[in-house]
Amino acid sequence: MSKPILLLNCGSSSVKYQVIDADTEDVTASGIIQRIGEDMGTIDHEYAGATHHADQPFADHEEALARLVGMFAEFGPNLAEVVAVGHRTVHGGDRFSATTVIDDSVIDALRELIPLAPLHNPPGIAGIMAARAALPDVPHVAVFDTAFFATLPPEAYTYAIDRATAKAHSIRKYGFHGTSHSYVSKKVAEVLGRDLSSFNQIVCHLGNGASISAIRGGLAVDTSMGLTPLAGLVMGTRSGDVDPGLHNYLSQATGMTLAQVDAFLNKSSGMLGLSGVIDFRDLMSLIEGGDEAAALAFDVYCYRLVGYIGSYLAVLGGVDALTFTAGVGENNAQSRAKVVKRLEPLGFKLDEAANAVRSKEPRVISAPDSKVAVLVVPTNEELAMARETLAAIS
Repeated sequence: MSKPILLLNCGSSSVKYQVIDADTEDVTASGIIQRIGEDMGTIDHEYAGATHHADQPFADHEEALARLVGMFAEFGPNLAEVVAVGHRTVHGGDRFSATTVIDDSVIDALRELIPLAPLHNPPGIAGIMAARAALPDVPHVAVFDTAFFATLPPEAYTYAIDRATAKAHSIRKYGFHGTSHSYVSKKVAEVLGRDLSSFNQIVCHLGNGASISAIRGGLAVDTSMGLTPLAGLVMGTRSGDVDPGLHNYLSQATGMTLAQVDAFLNKSSGMLGLSGVIDFRDLMSLIEGGDEAAALAFDVYCYRLVGYIGSYLAVLGGVDALTFTAGVGENNAQSRAKVVKRLEPLGFKLDEAANAVRSKEPRVISAPDSKVAVLVVPTNEELAMARETLAAIS
């Protein structure tokens, strides 16, 4: 018997969605609604090998979700068969350490957590409210980006600031991309044929947003993102780690407000700020053409990543597997090669031919005599969400 689950990922002006059969784990439908709140929006709905497109304005998420329901009614599949709706929820704070069935009290708690994720939680809440109104007869489940990192020890998640202030305002490291790190770490165990609880691994989620995790026996013990997704690695438009004093310095030097400095570090920095491009295909083209700024950006990106890997190797007391995932991690062989080359003295050795292969399948790319297994594992956050949602309602 099929168990279709509708998965929603609501951004400030978009809704991405999939329907996954929890029994077969096949994707039966998918789509995206874009430009919510603008003069004209779009919806693209894929089902049974066909894509159906429509242009219309969406004043808010409620109108967008109502149109989504209409596309299902017109083109299929039948939403009446959906057994649950899973919602990607970015920030659970210290309130939610696991996937949670949504009721009014959960929504109230998410509203209280908005200061921790002012860009992400409001559209997420709007999407939940709209979806509950459109599909009131099935359970709705919040799948938290932060939940996988609830196992971090206090020494890893505690910031060295006044304890009373930290407690009063829930200031600590939370981590993000947890659904991806969880999925990939389990898949690594499958690929290597090992018990998840028996080995240490490091997972590098390298996309426009980027994060890295240290995982001991299947449980996260550290991660690079912190209170917000700004911390850690160099990303597409985010700076990653900078001197905390930079905020005040920029404010004094340029007259920027704190909000403007925050936007600068989140939206105009990272690879975009260093090289002028975000897409690594464009970056590689610039480097091949002799662009020195692009070459430096690539060096900075890899250097930061190597530093975190080395740190986590020490935290774990040794590592058995290093895995690359997400857009850059899965597709950019040059960054993998550069990083592993720097790690050779620590027992990492790349199979250059295996690294050059482009594939959507999980695979080992380390040499047979490498002391540490190096892998590429495509992430599948939607499938992980479907599994979490099914477990929550079961």
